[in-house]
This record gives sequence, structure tokens and C-alpha cells, in this order.
Amino acid sequence: MSYPRDLKNKVALVVGGAGGIGAATSRLLAAAGARLIITHMPGQEFAAIASSVVAQLPGEGHAAFEADVSDTPSLIGLRDRISAEHGRLDILVNAAGFTKPVPHADLDALNDDLIDQMFRVNWRGQFAAIRTFAPLLIASGDGLVVSISSIAAFTGVGSSIAYCAAKAGIDVMTKCLGRVLAPHVRVLAVAPGVVDTTFVPGRDASFNDKVSHTTPLKRIAEPNDIAAGILACATHLGFSTGTTIVVDGGRALQ
Repeated sequence: MSYPRDLKNKVALVVGGAGGIGAATSRLLAAAGARLIITHMPGQEFAAIASSVVAQLPGEGHAAFEADVSDTPSLIGLRDRISAEHGRLDILVNAAGFTKPVPHADLDALNDDLIDQMFRVNWRGQFAAIRTFAPLLIASGDGLVVSISSIAAFTGVGSSIAYCAAKAGIDVMTKCLGRVLAPHVRVLAVAPGVVDTTFVPGRDASFNDKVSHTTPLKRIAEPNDIAAGILACATHLGFSTGTTIVVDGGRALQ
């Protein structure tokens, strides 16, 4: 096998592809030759953002479709549409996510509804996407799944205890599915630390500066840093599966 692996004529689905990391990943995969499909939540505002992302992608044949990872029927509808319009799927990137900051010591603030929402989107949704698209990825014969984890999965430091637990679940799921979907599909996860996006409500420039000073590489990640890790899973890590790649600037060393 030669590297980097060629992505020309590959079809890649980035679930949550209109978000910060998802959009950056879509751009890098498209630049490497893949044809991109990105998803967005229902609503005209989300559709407009996704359309803007697609319009800026290099290459041709890209598309944006509506889907909600917490609604499995919408994922099945998306699978049917991809099958009909593209005929194949080679790469699935699970970039959809949700969080709400809750101090770890405030046990009462982490109520049942918030816990359920955290797991419904961040764990069940990613698993549902893999389960839904597994037949297409297996048929590819060279399928790849990359899920977004977090160093919160093993440091226990994150926006909430439930978020940390959901991301730990992603790492375990990656191990399990790496085993059962081999050899036709490789399953990997990428674990960022703090990323310069609006994903975590309430985090501002002062928070980012503080984290930068205490991170060995002296900055927080940009979306492109994480996207590059995901691209590497597709182009350079052809003999890796069932593991999590840490892309955190050394943050977890602290």
C-alpha cells in the first residue's frame, strides 16, 4: 500500500458538516479529491449555512442534506438518498455534537433531561449514524468511520460530567466497532482538547488565552488542526483501526 492514499472518486459524508470542525474537515477532504455530502439540522438558517459551506468546497458534485442524528428515520432517509444519488459511501465523519457547561460539583444542575440529551446526540447519534451507514461502508470494501471524541473522555475534565462520559463512550464504541466491522471498514476517533469554535457556550477569548498558556504547544487548536487529524485517518493511517488519535497540543499532559 502506498501513502498518502488517494481520495479521488471517494464519497465522504460529514455529519454536522456545517459546524466548525465539520466544515474544516469537509474542505480538507474535498481538496484531497473526495466528493462531499454534509448534513445540517432542519431549518432555513442551518440550510443556508450548509449551502455556503458546500459552495466554497473545491471540486464538484458536493451536496448538503438535512438530517438529525437524534432522529434515526432521518438518517435512514439520508442513506436512501445517498444510495440513489451517489451509489456509494466510503467515508463517514461523525462531527455532530452538543454540550452545555455544568460545573462538575453542581450535581443537581446535571438533571435527567440534560443527561439524556447529552447522550442522545453525542453517543447514541454517532452510533446510529454508523449503524445506518454501515452497509454502504462495508460495500465500499475500504470504508472508514471517524468519530469526534475528546480528551475529556480520559482526563475527566470537560464541559460537564455527562459530556466526559459520553465521549468516553465514543472511545469504547470505536474499539468495539473497529473489531466487528473489520476488515472492510476501519473505525477511528479523533480526540481534540480545546478548539477555537463556538461549540461550548460561554467560552470567550479570555478562556482561550488561559488555556493557551497552560498547553505545551502554547495555543489552542484551530478547526483545521482537528480536520487535519481526520484527513490523516483517511490518507495516512491505513493500517489503524479501533483506536483514538489525540490532537490536543499536549493539553492532556497537564
